Amino acid sequence: MISFAQRDDVMLETLVAALGIAKYASIVVVSSIDKWKNLVLFTLRQNIYTDPQVPLQVPQNVYKIGEPTADAPLLITSNFSLTYFIVSGEIEGSKVPVRLAVLDTEGLSVLTGWAAGKFNASKVAAFIKECGVENEISHKELIIPGYVAILSGSIEDKLPGWKITVGPREANGLPVFLRSR
Repeated sequence: MISFAQRDDVMLETLVAALGIAKYASIVVVSSIDKWKNLVLFTLRQNIYTDPQVPLQVPQNVYKIGEPTADAPLLITSNFSLTYFIVSGEIEGSKVPVRLAVLDTEGLSVLTGWAAGKFNASKVAAFIKECGVENEISHKELIIPGYVAILSGSIEDKLPGWKITVGPREANGLPVFLRSR
């Protein structure tokens, strides 16, 4: 179905285009390509056509926040997008350059991933060994989220020579934690 949304009033045109998107129009025709209008319409389209049963995920990787040197802290978290964006935002706010290892937990948060067996010592250790971050840092210290402090001993067993530090339970504690190190 093609929806023709052209109107003299830009706001009305945007609303008609949004209605077309909401009613699953295959093509929506508008009169102009204003950036603000397209951003709104593309965001709406992305939100409607996203499967709510599939959690939004960040790819497993080691992300550099700021310009970390070899002695910058190494933190780990899950790949649930909300967790990643909250943690990375708090790290950016701290102004401390960090490497943030993001473990694939199939889009589950840290605590949910731990409960489901997707954020465990074996997976953390395997990821740290395979990702090559050891070649980029001058220390062997990994900071884990406070909610999974119970994993610290078993991660140390699986990563010989590494020091496992338990970080704060909540992301909002990261700026103070990082600046005090």
